[in-house]
Amino acid sequence: MRVPALLLIMLTAACAGGPPASPQGFAADPSEAPPTGGIKLSGSGEFTTSDTSAIVYDRKLAPKGAQASATVESSDNTTRTSLVVEGMLPNHHYGAHLHKKPCGTKPDAAGPHYQHVPGEVSPKSEVWLDLTTNGEGAGRATARNDWALDPGELPRSLVIHAKATKTAGPQVGEAGARVACLTLKKAS
Repeated sequence: MRVPALLLIMLTAACAGGPPASPQGFAADPSEAPPTGGIKLSGSGEFTTSDTSAIVYDRKLAPKGAQASATVESSDNTTRTSLVVEGMLPNHHYGAHLHKKPCGTKPDAAGPHYQHVPGEVSPKSEVWLDLTTNGEGAGRATARNDWALDPGELPRSLVIHAKATKTAGPQVGEAGARVACLTLKKAS
């Protein structure tokens, strides 16, 4: 009886104490597959007054115990951003945007909105995540943009604002005072 050549190679490698050979172009283990490229950022936590990874600026709109989680995934000319909040003010409409700098102890520390096209204030160039919380203060929002993040200039935070984002008029893109902030970090 003849043994197929691949099986013979695998048996020979196993007897030699090394890992079994894999056919060219295939990874022996899915965790060894080449990375898909792309960028993933995330931030989460319960909003406190001292930890800038999840910091609160307005306790009336983000009561004690309020928390949030945000993810940003970008590759192949698409950026998807998701935000989930819990324990916020019930039945309230918030605006949320990606910002250029990390959160700080002062609301302005996060800097201006992250813009794919510098100077363009629109949902095509910025990430706008407006949401309305339910009766328990929970809510979620997602946005999809048809561009990939620039690896050299990533957004560093997600800021939750007091009001919905204005979509027209001279104040387009504004959403009121900064209520809370999540610092975004590269996810592994």
